[in-house]
Amino acid sequence: MAETKDQNEVNIIIISDAAGDTAFSNATAAAAEFPKAQINYRRYPFITNKDKLDEVLEEIEKYPNLVIIYSLVKDEMQMPVIKFAREHNIQCVDIFSPVVEAIQQTTHMTPDQKIGAQHSLNQKYFDRISAMEFAVMYDDGKDPKGFLEADVVLLGVSRTSKTPLSLFLANKNLKVANLPLVPETHIPKEIYKIDPKKIIGLTNDPSVLNEIRRQRMIAYGLNPDTTYSNMDSINKELKSAQTLYKKLGCYVINVAHRSIEETAALILEHLGIDDYAKIIAPLSAIIILLMKAD
Repeated sequence: MAETKDQNEVNIIIISDAAGDTAFSNATAAAAEFPKAQINYRRYPFITNKDKLDEVLEEIEKYPNLVIIYSLVKDEMQMPVIKFAREHNIQCVDIFSPVVEAIQQTTHMTPDQKIGAQHSLNQKYFDRISAMEFAVMYDDGKDPKGFLEADVVLLGVSRTSKTPLSLFLANKNLKVANLPLVPETHIPKEIYKIDPKKIIGLTNDPSVLNEIRRQRMIAYGLNPDTTYSNMDSINKELKSAQTLYKKLGCYVINVAHRSIEETAALILEHLGIDDYAKIIAPLSAIIILLMKAD
């Protein structure tokens, strides 16, 4: 085992026989509680046999300050990890078995130990793909008829995370359309035909929006001080959006200092949707890439 280095450094090892998204989400959520720590994530997905597992264990032995988080269905794959952790006196967390055991104790049924069972190509899977295609098709108000077919309609000025939020909700099998709001621009008549409960008005703090827009212009190599980032213009946009939200009687969420997941949770709660029945897998990587698109 490598010698212990700076105790503020932690190498989180994620081992999974599938994509490892659930384990990674748990790890990042926990790590957020330690902002002063240097967290290194090392993911080892699709470790489906002992040869692959042995290679992983041999490789991670060189890293200091290990924490292993694993999600392995089969007992024979779990035991080498547990043994490795005990021999090297490191922390090891199983995020899969406790839930399986709880269900087993309650139902008195024997688990199948089938790898990737949660990702089987059932109707929910195809509904999710359809919802994601819907979100792309009706992004940025491309076709007003989408508003009438949508489960959720997101309204908001530029840089209120409409696009990534649409895709995150689509991953929960919701058909989402969104419309960017610009002062003095025509609002499609379809918006006024929708059940107000389905409409979500997104807003932001002026100072936060100003900084986000300035950074966006800088990223494009442009002058950050434009009408787009001007505080007077931003206040005018937000006031115009707020007037529309009041007219529609829709639910309003301030996205300032909120993550996509937090905003989505508020929307699901508002709609009375059981998040746990809908969620399939995180879209963190896609969201990060598409934040620039909104």
